[in-house]
Amino acid sequence: MVKAVAAGVPALAPFFDENSGLGKDATIRSQPARGSLQQGDTPGLYGGTKQPTICDVDKLERFLTDPRNHKKAQAWADVLEIGTDEIPEYLDRLTPVLLRHDTLVKNHDYKKEKAVPYNSLLQAGIAILVDEQGLPAVKCSCGNPLRPFEGDTSRISVEFEDGNKKWTGYERSSVVAVRPAPRTLARIALVDVQDPDRGINRPVGTTGKDDSTFDTRKRRAVPNLAGTTFGKASRQLADAGLAAGFDGKGLPPDGAKVTATDPPAGTELEFGQYVMLSVAGGTSTSGGGTTTTPPPPSGSSRPTTTTAPSSPSSSSPATPPSSSSTKPGASSSPPSSSTAPTSESPPKSSSPSSSEPDPPSSPPSTDPTTSSPPPEVTSTPPEVTSPPPSSEPVTTSAPPPTSEPATGEPSTSATT
Repeated sequence: MVKAVAAGVPALAPFFDENSGLGKDATIRSQPARGSLQQGDTPGLYGGTKQPTICDVDKLERFLTDPRNHKKAQAWADVLEIGTDEIPEYLDRLTPVLLRHDTLVKNHDYKKEKAVPYNSLLQAGIAILVDEQGLPAVKCSCGNPLRPFEGDTSRISVEFEDGNKKWTGYERSSVVAVRPAPRTLARIALVDVQDPDRGINRPVGTTGKDDSTFDTRKRRAVPNLAGTTFGKASRQLADAGLAAGFDGKGLPPDGAKVTATDPPAGTELEFGQYVMLSVAGGTSTSGGGTTTTPPPPSGSSRPTTTTAPSSPSSSSPATPPSSSSTKPGASSSPPSSSTAPTSESPPKSSSPSSSEPDPPSSPPSTDPTTSSPPPEVTSTPPEVTSPPPSSEPVTTSAPPPTSEPATGEPSTSATT
């Protein structure tokens, strides 16, 4: 059972007074995703705006460190598994973003001096703070602490009540849950929800003052990933500004062997578009447990192909995404608010350099909308429960193989 939380609707028992202007939600339509499980570094997973004042982190810190609010601060810190003395440092490592997908989380109300957990579905457009692995950590408008959704994304029942009426554009098949990126992020590549052609490269731990921009329409080539592991392939794709897609009930293990990609290596795509990975059989981790899938039949190196979502994302507030655009968050592209590539051990609250190198093998951009190259993206791609139809075929991934954790140094950003 999951409670719907609509953008702009006050919580019944918030940690923080929502009338104080702590956070500001936007009005946008949820974007299609290739999979209900998304890694925190998936390109196009999150969005932003030219006015980065969507979350007043300083105000939240002042409130939680005020001695008069000690009990509330203690409950808040306990949820995030930190001490109250660590709150300032923890907040310094968080980054404000806007959800570009209806997203499942474990939310928390504040009742009788305790944090009360409950599963909730946050509507696209809600402002949140994410941690260094791209995981939702705080709902900005009310300060409620967030943790990863632990249930099976394919077996949820959403309740729309307490003023949270079913919103326009809600699609059960487009709901996602975020899994931690396999590496610590240095920056997050966001898509401007009001202008999807504009990407925003935001250093982790900053609120917008150090943002740089890039052109999401710039084409980048699909790298040659056959023979690599799923973990390495997803990182390489994220670094190139592309999202990793896969078929099946769970997220393939990092050690699963990639047998083919669709589209093939060398194909040029726009920022955030999906590349379907075919992987050898193995055990995949899903929202509700693990499932074992047989390896692909001998003689077939590619899995069946599926089409990625093809509706462009009109991330602009109140404007539904078009159904045939290839811009970030559209057709076969993953949510375009992915995090930019990160360094293995980025500074916790200092902002890394905003410029990110052009994705490997990516041809020069023909639409120089921005001066800075596409951000490196690091975010975990979710599995698609029921991917939206698309005009751009993508190969579905075969069952995931063994689970060998990816340990290589992250490049720009990867999405699955």
